[in-house]
Parts: sequence; C-alpha cells; structure tokens
Amino acid sequence: MPEPVLIHCPYCGEPIDILVDDSVDSQRYVEDCQVCCRPIEIAVTLDEDGVPHLSVATENDG
Repeated sequence: MPEPVLIHCPYCGEPIDILVDDSVDSQRYVEDCQVCCRPIEIAVTLDEDGVPHLSVATENDG
C-alpha cells in the first residue's frame, strides 16, 4: 500500500505529499510538483525496517 511522504520541491520549496510504493526496495522516477508543475527527480530506498528514504533533485541536478 503506498504511503504518503512529505518532501519539499527543489524548485519552489513548497511542501508536498507524494505517495511512495513501499513494496519496492529501490526506485527512481520523475513526478511533477503539485504547486509549480516542474519535474522532480525522486530516488527512494527502503532501509532494513522498510522505512522509505527519499532524495529529490531538479531535472538539471539529476
């Protein structure tokens, strides 16, 4: 079941909730900011307890 995680957009700085699929150990994808609509590169890894850890970057940082 996807769980919501709060991130801050690397472009506009606004806090947004994204849904993270915690059935996959590691994933990378692009999701548009819900506020400024710019593409955010998101990398998700799960630790040994299944807790997601995210890193976000702009398209140019990727």
